[in-house]
Amino acid sequence: MSEFKFPTEVVELPSKGLIYPQDHILRSGKVEMKYMTAKEEDILSNQNFIEKGIVLDKLLESLTLGKFNIKDLHAGDKNAIFVAARILGYGKDYEFVYKGKKYNVDLSQIENKNFDGSIVDEKGYGTFTLPQTENVIKFKFLNETDNSKIDEEIKGFEKINKDNSRSITTKLIYTIVSVNGDSDKTNIRGFVENQLLASDSRALRKYINDVSPDVNLTFTTESGEEAALPIGLTFFWPDI
Repeated sequence: MSEFKFPTEVVELPSKGLIYPQDHILRSGKVEMKYMTAKEEDILSNQNFIEKGIVLDKLLESLTLGKFNIKDLHAGDKNAIFVAARILGYGKDYEFVYKGKKYNVDLSQIENKNFDGSIVDEKGYGTFTLPQTENVIKFKFLNETDNSKIDEEIKGFEKINKDNSRSITTKLIYTIVSVNGDSDKTNIRGFVENQLLASDSRALRKYINDVSPDVNLTFTTESGEEAALPIGLTFFWPDI
């Protein structure tokens, strides 16, 4: 039986690959993807995947070429791949309903946010000096694996004490890789829980949010409000 060759496209990652380890395939800043087929439609309609919340990851695993774990992707880079997958599968026109109003967006006009590669070092870490205490923080851009670990730890705390929310501190503990050159995980945890001032915490979180790589998913509503383009299962299959 002869082999069918599928057309592919190369997606430029918003991060340019600079936030990944040097030996990682994503360091190239590009991901090759094949066009969607009936096989991917089977994935999108798989009720087991949908119930487990893994259907979109399974879709990307099927579409992306090159050996890497989908969970290694930073959320912003993943968004870029989602947009490309939607265009390759169902075209550039995306119709959706937001607050009872129908909108149509041309996905081909969505651009990557400008990511300044000079803010990261050779390991992909960023640096920020806390405005209040002037401690120097090195941080990483979290991927899905990191976020899963954070969620698990938060749920563990909630089982012990439902009134004890640890969402901000837990995420910071995973985000920060060193404080004033000290990369000891125990010391970082102690710093976040006992020494990090609220004003410094907020400034650090805002800075990371501002500089994180992503695609511009905002659209303007009829009332002039800016909102985020919804990405989920219906992004690929509006009739589901």
